[in-house]
Amino acid sequence: NPFAMPMPKGKIKDVEVSRVICGGNLIGGWAHSRDLMYVSRLFKAYNTDEKILETLHLCQEYGVNSILTNPVSGDIIKRFWKEGGKIQWISEVHPSPNDYKTTVDNAVDNGASLAYVQGGVGDRLVADGQVELLAKTVAYIKERGIPGGVGGHSLDVIVACEEAGVNADFYVKTLHSGDYWSARRPDQTEEVIRNPHDNFWSVNPEKTIAYMKTLEKPWIAFKVLAAGAIHPQHGFKYAFENGADIICVGMFDFQVAEDVDIAINILSELKRERQWYA
Repeated sequence: NPFAMPMPKGKIKDVEVSRVICGGNLIGGWAHSRDLMYVSRLFKAYNTDEKILETLHLCQEYGVNSILTNPVSGDIIKRFWKEGGKIQWISEVHPSPNDYKTTVDNAVDNGASLAYVQGGVGDRLVADGQVELLAKTVAYIKERGIPGGVGGHSLDVIVACEEAGVNADFYVKTLHSGDYWSARRPDQTEEVIRNPHDNFWSVNPEKTIAYMKTLEKPWIAFKVLAAGAIHPQHGFKYAFENGADIICVGMFDFQVAEDVDIAINILSELKRERQWYA
């Protein structure tokens, strides 16, 4: 690490995780492009396998020790490991009412260090009253020997899990302010997942901040830059100050060094009310 201070780390159960981890959307091509239709194709064209490997090497060099991504990206991570890379993989899992084990087995068998129910899936299951399925999935992840978590864009997901005693080891929950120009307008739906405008992910951040203060569990915050609409200087500070233990950030190769530098500086002089739970 070329910076004066190393990247701070936290712990989720017995797994040491850097305070900044790499997100997988830019690598997988799931771009939140709002109304720019070419962006997903551009991401995929830029992020060749070689470019992804280069990005992972940079992350590792600068102290980002984990990537959180869809299992679709598993092959490139395995290639990275085969070539000597050490980055940890935090895998999404996608349980369905008929089958909550297969995606968990795939994650664990392919070397994931942690696994969690993906945010969109968490939102839908809670909205459809299927919290029991979340509980079964988390229990099965833990049975397979790694920490198990639950993700959501909606705070309802975390509240429902806590009320039902789901016993997740960690939560993956969005956090960003509404202070960016393409944020939700009054005529748009409050729904995150089915919102066709694709321009906001953290509904009522103040409520999320207040609720998470009451929970003594590790919190990985994602969409902290509102999918590229907020500068890291503001987005990282907002997330860490308001209680996130770890932040998940999609990074192109040319952003890694700057993002890590910003995060280290913010963490070195941070004031926050919520204790560190990771």
